[in-house]
This record gives sequence, structure tokens and C-alpha cells, in this order.
Amino acid sequence: MMFLEFFVWGSWFVTLGTFLGNNLSATGTQLAAAFSTQSFGAIIAPFIIGLIADRYFNAEKILGVLHLAGAGLMFMMFRSDSFTGFYPYVFLYMLIYMPTLALVNSVSFNQMKDPAKEFSTIRVWGTIGWISAGLLISYFFLWDSPAAIGAGMLRNTFLMSSISSLVLGVFCFGLPNTPPKAGVAGTRTLSEILGLDALTLLKNRDFAIFFISSVLICIPLAFYYQNANPFLSEVGLPNPTGMMTIGQVSEVLFLLAMPFFFRKFGLKTTLIVGMLAWVVRYVFFAYGDAGSGTYLLIIGIALHGICYDFFFVSGQIYTDSKAGERYKSSAQGLITLATYGIGMLIGFWIAGIVSDAYKYADGHDWKYIWLIPSGIALGVTVLFILFFKDRDFEKVTADRKAEKNIEIKNKLSTR
Repeated sequence: MMFLEFFVWGSWFVTLGTFLGNNLSATGTQLAAAFSTQSFGAIIAPFIIGLIADRYFNAEKILGVLHLAGAGLMFMMFRSDSFTGFYPYVFLYMLIYMPTLALVNSVSFNQMKDPAKEFSTIRVWGTIGWISAGLLISYFFLWDSPAAIGAGMLRNTFLMSSISSLVLGVFCFGLPNTPPKAGVAGTRTLSEILGLDALTLLKNRDFAIFFISSVLICIPLAFYYQNANPFLSEVGLPNPTGMMTIGQVSEVLFLLAMPFFFRKFGLKTTLIVGMLAWVVRYVFFAYGDAGSGTYLLIIGIALHGICYDFFFVSGQIYTDSKAGERYKSSAQGLITLATYGIGMLIGFWIAGIVSDAYKYADGHDWKYIWLIPSGIALGVTVLFILFFKDRDFEKVTADRKAEKNIEIKNKLSTR
């Protein structure tokens, strides 16, 4: 289930910008509109999950219906020959796909005795599914080669996604029974479903600064999702979609390394390193090329693990620790709504405006397109360093150091 869930998404989303720009002659603003459908899906998802899935129907059955409907919409995207014909289908598709991300988690958690230990071994198959889709596009079908793009073969990614979505939709009806949680969802208010009751956490200055930083850092994140594949294709990097899977491999590796880094250097440093990685990544993209500067492009792609894991995963851990039992679910919902909803919605539109501003007859001025989000990320990082004090962690760290010093003194006195 998890493999197919992300295979379906990775089959078309990575190359979307390249397809729209080259085959449907989409402008930067139109690209922004297409990618913004993800944000609208993230905003609407809590309504579907909280008002329908949690109350009335089994999660696996809703999952099956949504993916079958998605297969039909994806097929219509495959057949579209203009952006105006394409956009309504991608908009509807993301409205029904984004809720499935929460539904597959619900089905998974319902079968586990200890989700904290078991879930990571299941979720990693989603990343493997995303990587597999990219490798098929670049190295098996060769759909993202210059000749294939010129011949319109990148359109086939939507057909591959449609077929895999159809398979997943049928497969979902055979998943374990995951009924609504009677007596729980029915008592939840609309503000709880949307995570709005967790707004009380913003009274804490550090959390408020983290919250604002999370929204702002999503602006440079949107530049990557919207522009990375078109950029790599335009500068002539071979097999760009397959090369971008390096980012997902990096994500897995740094996810495994993050707990050690978190314990060694603490929350604030981990978050800062994550934000600075965005600054460095885009500088590498700005000055890299498909010739002697290829190594800069590869390093920039490989930094995805630090960019995503060190800030967003650490941020989820921080949010969970701040929320307490009462607001755990609501706080995570609020962060998701603010980042993937509001933050990335703003980011996609800014990325579209910037792309149009630096578009010329023979391509784009990618140097400035990448330096702008790098500057935004640097500004957010500086503000975070200045105002986020992480007072609770500083106290815990001081206590641990004191305990360690006492332990060392005791050992020395024993000797």
C-alpha cells in the first residue's frame, strides 16, 4: 500500500513542471497555479478526513474510492492538450489525493501494536516507491530525455500514474478493516479537526517564532518542487528525474542520522542546519551546470535529506513536545495546514512570478531564479537565530551538563 501510494505521486509530480512548460507551453504563473493545487489539497484534506472518514466510513474503503477516482482524473490529464484543459483535472485530483496521505497512515497505525517502532519500516516503502517511479522514467522508459520531451513522451507519466492508481484503488478494498473510531471523531469540533484549537500554543514566544519560520521556509521549498526538474532538464543534466531520486535516498539516510545529531547538538542547531542547507543548495544550483559544475547540482540534490529532515521532521518532534497530550493531533494538523497549505501556496506563486520575470526567448536566467529563494532562506535563518531562544532546551542541556560533571567528579574521587 505505502509503496503504491507514493509511486502514484512520484510518477508525475516530479516532472510536472517540465511537461507543462515544454509540452503545454505553460508560463511560470500557470506552473504556480498547477503546483498550488497541492496546497489547496492540503487545506481541504482535514475536512475530508475529519468530517467524513473519521465519522462514517472505513478508511480503506474511502482510500479505494479516492484512488479509483484519481485514476480516471489522471487519465484525463494524460489526454489534455492545453493548460486550460489540464488544470481542472489536476485541481480535482489533488483535492482527492492529499487526504489519502493521512488515510494510509490511519490504515497502518490501526494494524500496529507499537507505531513508534513499527511505522518507519512501513513508511520507508513509500520513499522506495517514489524513487522507483523516478528511476523508471529516466532509466527504463527514457521519457525525460531531450528527444523524448520534444516528442511529447513525458505525457506518458500520467498514464503510468493512472494505471498504478487503478491498481492501488482495487488493492485498497483488500486491506485490513479500519472502521471509524466511534465516540471519538463525533465529539470533535471543526476547530479541532483543522487544528485551530492549537493556536493557543502561539502564546509561547519560541513556538510562535518557530511557527512563523516554518511558514516562511516553505517559500524556498516551493521553488524546489516547482522548478528543480525543469531547471535540470533545461541545463542539460542527463536523466534529471532519475538523478533527483538522490534526494530521496539522502532523505532516508539523514532521517536515520538525525536522532544522533539531535541528541548531540540539540533542537535549535538542528533546525538552523536544516535552514542553512536550503541556502547552500540554491547557491549550488545558481552556479552549477551540466558540464564542469555538475558536481554542484548533484550536491544540491543530495542536500534534500538535510533540508527536509533536519527542519521539518525536527519541527514535528518539537511541535509534539510543546503540544502536550491535549493538543498533540491538533498541533500537527495546524503545522501541516500552515506549511503545506498556506506557506507553500505563497511559495508557489512567488516562484511563478520569479520564473516569469527571468524567462527569456531561449530559456531562463536560472542563476537569479535560485539566488532569490537562497536569499529568502538566509533571511528566515537569521531571524530564527536572533529570536528563537529555545529556553526549555537550554535548561535541559544545562541540567544534563551538570549531571555529567557530577558523574565525572564522582568517578575521579573513586579513583
